[in-house]
Amino acid sequence: MIGHDAQTAAFKAAFSEGRPHHAWLLTGPQGLGKSLFAEAAAIWVLAGQPEVAGFAVDPETPAARFVRAGSHLDFKRLERTENPKTGKRRAEIVMGQIVRRDDTADTPLNELLQSRPALGDWRVVIVDATEDMNRNVANALLKNLEEPGPGTLFLLVSHAPGRLLPTIRSRCRTLRFARLTDTQVGRILDAQADDLSDDDRDALIRLAAGAPGRALRFADAGVASLERDLAALATADPETAPHRALALARGLAGKAAAARYDAFLDLAPAMLATAARRHDGPGRARAIAAWEEATRLAASAGPLALDPQAVAFDIARRLAAAGA
Repeated sequence: MIGHDAQTAAFKAAFSEGRPHHAWLLTGPQGLGKSLFAEAAAIWVLAGQPEVAGFAVDPETPAARFVRAGSHLDFKRLERTENPKTGKRRAEIVMGQIVRRDDTADTPLNELLQSRPALGDWRVVIVDATEDMNRNVANALLKNLEEPGPGTLFLLVSHAPGRLLPTIRSRCRTLRFARLTDTQVGRILDAQADDLSDDDRDALIRLAAGAPGRALRFADAGVASLERDLAALATADPETAPHRALALARGLAGKAAAARYDAFLDLAPAMLATAARRHDGPGRARAIAAWEEATRLAASAGPLALDPQAVAFDIARRLAAAGA
């Protein structure tokens, strides 16, 4: 794992001192690696907390293999699952994952916690992300946090801890994750996407803003050329701007352009935000209004299944009008 050394040290110190908290809240912006940290920490705990650098447990140990295969008897991951009726991922973690319901697919959490750990001293539960629960499901989880049972460790991932029940936050020890340096993001890209051009690598590091998950998400999107297209659109004259916006929107439509379209939905509002900071007076007001509308459209495009070409054209023309 690259980065987050202080968080790793704090977590391991709690075990070496013999006083590990039963629930940890891992907070910070999305894309920092909190989920990877949680899984690595879980494997280290289930492997018996070996004396290794960080969480560098041998990947061939039973704990590592079973956790990654989803078959470890003392490991549970709560996350949004596929709805068998629609084939799509659910919008929330559902009650059936905590207590048995008609839609329960495997052993619910509360039944798992009724027994002691099966293979060792610890059982680990990862919740990712914790804000993906409605209030009723969160309250069901809270009951397990309040009475965790022996040898139970909770690792709660949260990108927006302010949205959590105060009673959940109060039961946890918080580990706050900071953005990585550009150098660290570059090392992660080199390890996981080593076929990038120099231009795309540099563009992804800028886009990441310290969150390597964002860079990896768009590694196949051709971000450097997209940045150039957006910059040209932002400086286009009023006569040619609509044609450029339409050409860009058409190029972002279709399944083959899905990764590039997702990158556009991230980059274009960010460029408008930059423009708002750069302008003064009426220019700033226009850029802020354009940023607000572009952000709203980008956020609703997926959930509402909006037409990609129409969304891209709307945002692109706002980008051109704001002179971003």
